[in-house]
Amino acid sequence: MLKKRQKKQISLIAGAGLCAFLAGGMVAAPQIGKSLGQWLKLGKNQPEQLSEATVAKSVALSLVIQSPQERAAKLGELAKGSQSPDKNRARYLLASDLIEQKDAKGALKLLDGLENDYPLLAPYILLKRAQAHDLAKEDGKASDLRQEVVKRYSKEAASVKALYLIGLPEFQDKAIAGFPSNPLTWEIIKKRLEGNPNQPQLQLALAKFAYDQPGIIPVLDQLTASPNLKPEEWEVIATAYWENSEFGKASYSYTKANRTAQNLYRTARGLQVGGQNEQAMAIYQQQLQEFPEARETATALMRMAEIQKVRKDAIPYLDQVVAKFPDKAGTALLEKAKILESQKDAKGAEAARQLLITKYGSTEEAAEYRWKIAQNKAKAKDFKAAWQWAEPIPTKNPDSILAPRAGFWVGKWATKLGKKAEAKTAYEYVISQFPYSYYAWRSAAILGLNVGNFNNVRQLTPELVPLQRPVPTAGSETFKELYLLGQDRDAWLQWQTEFQNKMQPTVAEQFTEGLMRLANGENLLGIAKISKLEDRETPEEQAEYHNLNKQITYWQARYPFPYFNDIQKWSAERKINPLLVTALMRQESRFETKAKSVVGATGLMQVMPATAKWIAPQIKLEKYDLENPNDNIKLGTWFLDFTHQQYKNNSMLAIASYNAGPGNVSKWLKDVEKNDPDEFVENNIPFEETQGYVRQVFGNYWNYLRLYNPEISQVVSKYSAEHPQLPQQ
Repeated sequence: MLKKRQKKQISLIAGAGLCAFLAGGMVAAPQIGKSLGQWLKLGKNQPEQLSEATVAKSVALSLVIQSPQERAAKLGELAKGSQSPDKNRARYLLASDLIEQKDAKGALKLLDGLENDYPLLAPYILLKRAQAHDLAKEDGKASDLRQEVVKRYSKEAASVKALYLIGLPEFQDKAIAGFPSNPLTWEIIKKRLEGNPNQPQLQLALAKFAYDQPGIIPVLDQLTASPNLKPEEWEVIATAYWENSEFGKASYSYTKANRTAQNLYRTARGLQVGGQNEQAMAIYQQQLQEFPEARETATALMRMAEIQKVRKDAIPYLDQVVAKFPDKAGTALLEKAKILESQKDAKGAEAARQLLITKYGSTEEAAEYRWKIAQNKAKAKDFKAAWQWAEPIPTKNPDSILAPRAGFWVGKWATKLGKKAEAKTAYEYVISQFPYSYYAWRSAAILGLNVGNFNNVRQLTPELVPLQRPVPTAGSETFKELYLLGQDRDAWLQWQTEFQNKMQPTVAEQFTEGLMRLANGENLLGIAKISKLEDRETPEEQAEYHNLNKQITYWQARYPFPYFNDIQKWSAERKINPLLVTALMRQESRFETKAKSVVGATGLMQVMPATAKWIAPQIKLEKYDLENPNDNIKLGTWFLDFTHQQYKNNSMLAIASYNAGPGNVSKWLKDVEKNDPDEFVENNIPFEETQGYVRQVFGNYWNYLRLYNPEISQVVSKYSAEHPQLPQQ
């Protein structure tokens, strides 16, 4: 806010990280785990798998999002009830809360014999009892219980915590041998490497399973000096370097790995990134000869075109892409057209573009070209031609980011031409096919649906469905139960133990990994993992993704509600729609409390330190911390209220001002016509960043509205079969 228009780069300043997360788990972590089913018995020990339907019926699980104080009485009632899955869950949750409150006696009473009624979580229950005995200074009993876990549940992920806490070398050996992907095992390995770094097998375990953890690069550097590494081990090292953007080191390591299309491409690309273009070209040529049909070879050809010092020398490589790889032809043809145009070959450039829109009209590049022409026609007031150029995009390029935008402006241009029926059809089509888009909201508003508009969004207070965690799409029933119970430390340890193929996850695994990242407060990474599922390329993965994105749980995970209580509190105080605050926060920081932009904006709502200093005395705030969620939201919502007051509660102008500063917006209002808010956003805001920012924030707002408000969800459902319905609908 009050920021200059430099593009922000959010830097996640990691907090205490893995060690703090694990340490908290050792002292006061809720725990659970084994293999579900036994809690919902159709017959003796006959399990029923978790589903959204069974979860929706659970009172205990509905209490997970509440604070321990809020849920204590209800959990107490459930814990005293007749035998049921919810009774078991209530006993466990309440015991966990009591341990957090240092009430060992109360926790032990609830946990006594629970492993017999709740066998799914038996090893975790024993560990929880051990934790309570630790609190009661009964170390012998705690030790005995951990030994029992090791003996009875040696193949379960829960046993790693016991092995870790017992701490004897022979027990640690078992963790390393049996559970190398468990984060507690990583801590054991790190400690051993501190004492003796020359242990390549331990380093390899970290390279394979902990490559995304802080401090991995020095481990990899030392590992590369080890003699007698096998090609498959070099590939593990190379991939770890690659995932950490150490492309030069990755390139060298890939030369020692088995020759595959991907490994060869990455060898060359690493050289190219390092400026070694001649060496890169030689490797790319090998790729063409050895793997002529591989998907990576298409990208290699595009890279070879990039390297050419004389631009026209790139054309033969681009032609090969067009001839051999139709899914990349659009990119190659557009680049070819640019080169020919720069060479003053207008005829050749036009031929390339015509081939693009005729033979490869379904590509993203064809959509971009059509949209560019449509915009130029509209600027020239030739709205009929603009309509004609934009109209094919929503149908020929439905997966393009431009599809909803083009469909919406077809409606706008049809209106300018007096074609009201055609405009209505265009707006309805956008809602029908692209219900997730900013332009679906704008279309709904223009059609007169009760979805709010720029001039009244602030005042709305939408009803929201109760928040509840979704059932993960991957992992054991034990893990799912832990996650649904909000036992995030143990759920994370369990999931990491099970999740063996981090570098090539399935769609279900990547979605689940996203859920766990969100549960751990890694919101930027969690949202990214869930959002990037739409980029899957194989037909099988695309089908799996399209099945997933029909579910409300996918979309609600993509648009999560961290810091819900603080947002509700300060939104009410400022009389601002809480969904608008949430939408802005998602865009500003992806809900990262320690996020910092390149210009110094900090925290959830990216408050500039100077702005906070200006606001603080006005609200009698003597001390504050911009990385503290409550302080940040308190200050950020005050400023959002201020920008609304500046522009008579027009939320579009207020949001633009939050990004570009009140001075800029005031200047724009003097210089341009503002009767049509859509024209203003698309054509009259001179800062490209602010244009995108306004669309993103209101796109976020629309998604929160349609995904959490029953009334709007029903409205959208009447227009769109693509819109995922809420459970009660």
